Amino acid sequence: MNQPPQIMGIVNINDDSFSGDGTLDITAAFEQAVKMVGEGADIIDIGAESARTNREAISVEEEIGRLLPFLDRCQEFPAKIAVNTWRPQVAQAVLETGKVWMINDIGGLDTDANAKLCAEFGAVLLIMHTKGLPKEPHFEETYTDVWKDLDEFFDSKIELALSTGLSPDQIVLDPGIDFAKQCSDNLSIYRELESLTSRGYSVLLPVSRKTVIGDVLQLPDPSSRDAGTVACLVRGLRAGANIFRVHNVAAAAQASQVITAIHSTS
Repeated sequence: MNQPPQIMGIVNINDDSFSGDGTLDITAAFEQAVKMVGEGADIIDIGAESARTNREAISVEEEIGRLLPFLDRCQEFPAKIAVNTWRPQVAQAVLETGKVWMINDIGGLDTDANAKLCAEFGAVLLIMHTKGLPKEPHFEETYTDVWKDLDEFFDSKIELALSTGLSPDQIVLDPGIDFAKQCSDNLSIYRELESLTSRGYSVLLPVSRKTVIGDVLQLPDPSSRDAGTVACLVRGLRAGANIFRVHNVAAAAQASQVITAIHSTS
């Protein structure tokens, strides 16, 4: 799809985010979101549970209890809102507020429940490639051919999503960088990303501060990986990805604006 790139800022309403930027203070989380919009975020992605597998899962009730107070503050919010969740009960609760543009399903669309909810409420659904369910460790997952696995996965999940009544423009694909993948798998995805963008669906790249960047640069502290994040963003822009999920919105938005200007035909 030939769409202008969009920057998605990450707001973690939790106290165990891998990058150390989460907060359980709703006021602080909302102020962080507003600041990101001012820095150039088109979308704010809110999540109440860390995807880290060395942390206990929180309950459905606690997840909803963290998200709804934030959404209550989003009257006439100047950016689109995505909610990062995989539980259908949570997805329904946030969609019922009428304020959520996207369900960012990191569960790999294990069932059609979230697709049905997005179809019912007219929301966008993100489908992320992974193995198994969230909060379960998949560090040893290996692939003979990671792209063969991605192609088969997306063939199946897109068919499932469309069968619920979702239209193609309500579907966004995410290759799942770092999720059940080794460093070489992640680099292969970046190297051959056109294989995904050529499908004709919007593609989200979760480029921010990923482990693959730390592996390449030998940087164990996620907060020190912003330069590597920009490098991944530039590669994604060149390959035709549409949405870039980041912590450092200002750096990503500025890089996107410059690269877009360079390649503008005007």
